[in-house]
Amino acid sequence: MVTTAMPKITNGISAVKHLPAEFYAPFFSHAANKRKPSPIRALFPLEGTPGLISLLAGKPNASCFPFTSISFTARSPTDPSQQTNLELDKNELAAALQYGPTVGEPSLVNWVFGLQEYSHGRKRGEGWRVSIGAGSQDLLYKAITAILNPGDAMLIESPAYAGVLPMFEHCEQVEVDTDADGINPASLRSIMQNWPAGKPTPKVLYTVPFGSNPTGSTTTLERRKEILSLAREYNFLIMEDDPYYYLYFGEAARPPSYFTLELEEPEVGRVLRFDSLSKILSAGVRIGFATGPEPLLTAMDMHTAMANLQVSGLTQVMVSTLLNSWGYDTFKIHTLNVSNFYREKRDIFERYMRKYLTGLAEWSAPEAGMFYWFKLLLGGEEEDSETVIRTKAIERGVLALPGTVFMPNARKTGYVRASFSLLDEPEIEEAIRRLRDVILEERAAVGKD
Repeated sequence: MVTTAMPKITNGISAVKHLPAEFYAPFFSHAANKRKPSPIRALFPLEGTPGLISLLAGKPNASCFPFTSISFTARSPTDPSQQTNLELDKNELAAALQYGPTVGEPSLVNWVFGLQEYSHGRKRGEGWRVSIGAGSQDLLYKAITAILNPGDAMLIESPAYAGVLPMFEHCEQVEVDTDADGINPASLRSIMQNWPAGKPTPKVLYTVPFGSNPTGSTTTLERRKEILSLAREYNFLIMEDDPYYYLYFGEAARPPSYFTLELEEPEVGRVLRFDSLSKILSAGVRIGFATGPEPLLTAMDMHTAMANLQVSGLTQVMVSTLLNSWGYDTFKIHTLNVSNFYREKRDIFERYMRKYLTGLAEWSAPEAGMFYWFKLLLGGEEEDSETVIRTKAIERGVLALPGTVFMPNARKTGYVRASFSLLDEPEIEEAIRRLRDVILEERAAVGKD
């Protein structure tokens, strides 16, 4: 039985219960258990002690740095015709040009803490914290390394993001079914109820709950609650990879995140959340952040200290300067503008899908993200889009991805992933028209039409 940490009492109100640090000990990988804190970076905080003379770190002398000031111009989310000139604070610039904290620059870390309260209703003191990474994928890799040993079984929604599958290659990937409503709790429950006796159960479930890459599906509120209940029942962690959270454009209200919903559970601490600024600010700044139980974040930070020391301090301070100038309400306006942009792209894509592919493909319109996931109706006995998409579609001048690259165990599938994020309307129409011609050619070859 899991014991929970005693709740703190603040002004007579009981705080949220969170799982104690010792709960996570069985979840750590052999690699994580072998890592030790950096003997240098662990002492960095002491350098601020008044009167202490530090001979600690091999930091370069700032007088050798040629940068004296950095400024940039940004569009206003409330009035895109207006631009704002921003200059980095001199003290923050000086800190950003030097080696900095592994967890992230304080100005950005503090802003993210506030964002998680603003967007997800989570407050400090609930056993969680944040850590900045070079994009969310950097943090995902470090989390996976900290938790999973070679041969470990793990649960993964299927299909899944192709970019993350190589990270799980050392594991037994147990596929959980998905459909237009996201990950299927019935599939997950069946897997766990029929788990072989004596075999260690999975430590984690990996899922993309909004605008899933590649399917575009968004997991419903009812399913999210059931998945959280199953995580507690079968004692696994949820890796909530959510780069499309702010790209939600469904008609209904946006469902709460797993990170929010676990507040309804008897205790919090089973959700490890990953956010990215790539889709809403810039992919090139390479800024993402992980939010979750402090022991897990500490293990990930030890990996960072060993691998790349920290994320670029300069990009962190540039981003925090922009975000702090906006505040959370203006940030929300910006993300709504971004989601509306992708909704319009989705609507254009949907229009031409219906015009050219009705009867030739099957799909559900996405409510978030930037992808369509559709099944080719090729007319043959075997459902496999691989050859058609990799050869005939390219020959006709259209490039997409066959669905098999998103299958954790490389299963064949008739599905295709297409991105609608970059193309204008004439290009979208022409691309889908060319796909129609490819499908018709293939159907004719098998005698379907």
